[in-house]
Order: sequence, then structure tokens, then C-alpha cells
Amino acid sequence: MRLEELKPSKGATKKAKRVGRGPGSGSGKTAAKGHKGQKARSGGVKGAGFEGGQMPLQRRIPKRGFTNIFRKEYAIVNLSDLADMTGSEPVTPEMLKQNGMIDDMKDGLKVLGTGDLKSKLTVRAHKFSKSAIEKIQAAGGKAEVI
Repeated sequence: MRLEELKPSKGATKKAKRVGRGPGSGSGKTAAKGHKGQKARSGGVKGAGFEGGQMPLQRRIPKRGFTNIFRKEYAIVNLSDLADMTGSEPVTPEMLKQNGMIDDMKDGLKVLGTGDLKSKLTVRAHKFSKSAIEKIQAAGGKAEVI
């Protein structure tokens, strides 16, 4: 078999219906568009959400709220998640991602103070809550902002 011998399997392709090609084609004259009306005209079918000239629903309903385009989204880890960690090397976002403790690092890592820390750990993150810093220092560890 050669490249030029390749062809689609039987029944896989179908020729497009050529409308407006005379009475013998079965769809001549009006080209299967019927007689007159908006849908028979060129460019006649209006887009999604068009309501016949009535003010569309999307424009009628009140618009509320605000989306801050500069918002930062942090991956979150609680101290209870770090409680069973031991070792001399610091806890970093890369290490937590490798261990499967955080899924996706969006704009950084934030450590929250839920739970207790028993071991002395050096934690490196982009943000800490006040309670997290206090609990890490109380356990004899260090909270380092990256």
C-alpha cells in the first residue's frame, strides 16, 4: 500500500447537496428556502439571543457584581496537613506539589493556622496567616516568606 492509494471507507463520504441548480436537481428555484420571509433572504437568519426586535433577555436583566482582574488565587495548606512532616529540609511549594498535597500553584502558596504543629519545621510560602506564623514559631520552627 502506498500513500496515494489511501481512500476513505465506503459510505464515509457524501457529496454536498448543490442547491439552486435548476428544476432537475429537485432543489432549484427557491433553493430549498421556501417562499419569501426572513429566512429566505440572504443573511436572514439572526444570531442566538435575537428575539425579533424585542429587547433581549441578556440586556433586560440587571447586571450586578464586579470581577477583579488582578485577583490573586493561592493554593492553600493548613498546619494540620504539615503536622506529620519531619526532617531538616524546609517545606517548600515544590515539595508539597511533589507529595500531592497541593494540586495547582496558581499565584503562590498560603499557609493557614488550622490544626497544630508538633515538629520544628521551616516553612517557605508566599503568604501566612497570623495564627500560622504564631503556631510555627511556638513549635520552634520558622515561617519564611518567598
